[in-house]
Amino acid sequence: MASLNSYKLRCSIPGHEMDVRGLASAVFPEGAFVSVSRDRTGRVWVPNSSPDQGFTEMHSMSGHSNFVSCVCIIAPSETYPRGLIATGGNDNNICVFTMDQSQPLFTLTGHKNTVCTLSSGKFGTLLSGSWDTTAKVWLNEKCMMTLQGHSAAVWAVVILPEQGLMLSGSADKTIKLWKAGRCEKTFTGHEDCVRGLAVISNIEFFSCSNDTSIRRWLVTGECVQVYYSHTNYIYSLAVFPNGQDFISTGEDRTLRIWRQGECSQTIRLPAQSVWCCCILPNGDIAIGASDGIIRVFTEAEDRIASAEDLQAFEDELAKTTIDPKTGDFGDIKMEDLPGREHLVEPGNRDGQTRLIKDGQKVEAYQWSVSDDRWMKIGDVVGGSNQQTSKNVMYEGKEYDYVFTIDVNEGGPSMKLPYNVSEDPWLTAHNFLQKNDLSPMFLDQVANFIIENTKGHVVGPAQPAGGDPFTGGARYIPGASDGGPGFGADPFTGSGRYIPGSGPNPSAPSGVADPFTGGGAYSSAALRQTATNIYFPKTDGVTFEQANSSQIIAKVKELNGGAPPEHKLSEEILESLQRLLVSVSEPNSSMSPPSIQEISVLWKASHWPEDLVFPILDIMRLAVRHPQVNETLCGEAEGVQLCNHLLSLMRPEGRPANQMLALRTLCNCFSGRHGRALLMAQRETVLSHAADLATICNKNIHVALATLLLNYAGCLHGQPDLEAKAQCLSVASRALETVQDKEAVFRLLVALGTTVASDQTAQDLARSLGVNSQISKYSSVSDPSKVAECCQLVLKELQ
Repeated sequence: MASLNSYKLRCSIPGHEMDVRGLASAVFPEGAFVSVSRDRTGRVWVPNSSPDQGFTEMHSMSGHSNFVSCVCIIAPSETYPRGLIATGGNDNNICVFTMDQSQPLFTLTGHKNTVCTLSSGKFGTLLSGSWDTTAKVWLNEKCMMTLQGHSAAVWAVVILPEQGLMLSGSADKTIKLWKAGRCEKTFTGHEDCVRGLAVISNIEFFSCSNDTSIRRWLVTGECVQVYYSHTNYIYSLAVFPNGQDFISTGEDRTLRIWRQGECSQTIRLPAQSVWCCCILPNGDIAIGASDGIIRVFTEAEDRIASAEDLQAFEDELAKTTIDPKTGDFGDIKMEDLPGREHLVEPGNRDGQTRLIKDGQKVEAYQWSVSDDRWMKIGDVVGGSNQQTSKNVMYEGKEYDYVFTIDVNEGGPSMKLPYNVSEDPWLTAHNFLQKNDLSPMFLDQVANFIIENTKGHVVGPAQPAGGDPFTGGARYIPGASDGGPGFGADPFTGSGRYIPGSGPNPSAPSGVADPFTGGGAYSSAALRQTATNIYFPKTDGVTFEQANSSQIIAKVKELNGGAPPEHKLSEEILESLQRLLVSVSEPNSSMSPPSIQEISVLWKASHWPEDLVFPILDIMRLAVRHPQVNETLCGEAEGVQLCNHLLSLMRPEGRPANQMLALRTLCNCFSGRHGRALLMAQRETVLSHAADLATICNKNIHVALATLLLNYAGCLHGQPDLEAKAQCLSVASRALETVQDKEAVFRLLVALGTTVASDQTAQDLARSLGVNSQISKYSSVSDPSKVAECCQLVLKELQ
């Protein structure tokens, strides 16, 4: 079919009663798309057969109790071969529909404020963003992860096609790159709210902002190009299949088509806010705007609207009234404007605007390259009648603006105080709540604020190098901690006291166990049998090896040089020695640990951090004993123990203490009370432990991997998908920095244990990109158990 090389109106689609806020191209029926609106509905539109080039509503979807703000299509699956429709709304919910039903198949709840953006990925993964400042990852009707780090509303999210990477854009002016639930990078450069994101490829994406710019980024962090043409907020982006050309829409009433990095065409709409856009499979463009009309534009000559419809659209545009304070014309001096004769001169570029004085009227025209003429786009009228002043006092506080809002005709006026550093949507939200007004007015009030504070930068600038979570100086774990490198003794730097440094820290020798390397295990045995000897591993892995005499000798040595206020008495030293012997030498004649000895151990574990490591080694051994496990990990003291160990695991702490605290947590799994404690504290423990993966110390990495493995073992066969999601996330993140083969092996076993016989966990692991991440280990030859375990995990994820 012939191409015009410029877009013309194909059709206008009425149907929605209020703003159209989201559009998405559907998989089925062919050529269909979905729209959502502030009128609380979603609608599926299917193309009419020739010669009518319009669309017909297939059906309307309802399910939200308030306005609907976003939509995306979940790709077809075996269960739903036509795909699914996900919609997010001001009721804080996400509704998921089949393509042919008007009521939700199911509803996802968990966000605490409006869900304003959605994106779908492989294996049914759904990513949502909300005014509650978070993004959430959903799979199989469950929230798998919550992505926290933004300090304002999350307006845009996308899932990159490979590597398990996700992006979020926020009103805090930043974009964040997430992998396995963790923020890997923060992109700064936009000077106002980030409103839209669009994927170019595995390694590139676009962003658009209230600052009127579009930026092109590499996922490595570089902004490679900035595009300017819009004159007001930019709300949405969509990329053509060639991965280079794209479209954008915004508050300047325009749709803009970008080719080869330049704005090649500007189409003005007879509506103030052009909220959303999508590109249909045939290359046509669908646009949703604040007048409730969907408009479709096409390059194909045989699909353009009739001459009558094109003229009707142009007439509607010409009747538009434009407030110069909210348009793109700046201050207008009537006496300086030319008359109609100025329209004889051609424009310099498509979309160029020109103001003409016609008597006492000011008319706005736009140059159309395809028509080779000036088209009237509206009449310019007087300025806004807002009541504003600087430094206005209201209820005892000073504000930049105090607006008078009339919501109901004849009703009382309401005051809306506002500072330019505030988020207009949050201010509008709080105003409506305070005055018990319907949230349906949110866009109206927010846009009123936006329109009447033009030219002001909204929100404080993020200080360079600041931490995006706290605003403080950023700490990079391991950057200057002076920790030892691989192979160094993390305790003394010498070879005298190295607890647990032997090759078999977790089980006695002579057992056919891949963790010990001893006994009858061999790689040939695995190849000759169908049995998976690696996972699921549900019995705990602990750190057993110890030399009691060396540990006590180290305690006494450090005690001899300790400051007077920290010296341990001979009585305490004897108590520690008795306890150590009783828990580490089962054949000794010592009686079981007493409550008094356990109490002494607990108090001694609060020794100064530069001295405490041998005490922690005693605790690491002691918690395996049933009596100690019950006393230290029970309901009364367990949380204190957990918090104390976590304090010693701070990224800026001492590597010796970090490693021994991790080993102590691993050994807590040997008892019923310890398992219950750590499962109750799982979210906090694993989030703290994950931070230690960046420290270059193989002993810490092995301990971290073992802790994760013990959690995976406890969760195997359990329905707690959120807990399994955290295990997958931490393992995935750790594999990016861990190099020690034993640590890698244990992480692989943890992954295998987590996904074994659990389809949902397997789907989530695939969506996180675990397959590609671990495949590099499938051919490792030393030790062979790494390669073999990797191949078995990959088999589970096929």
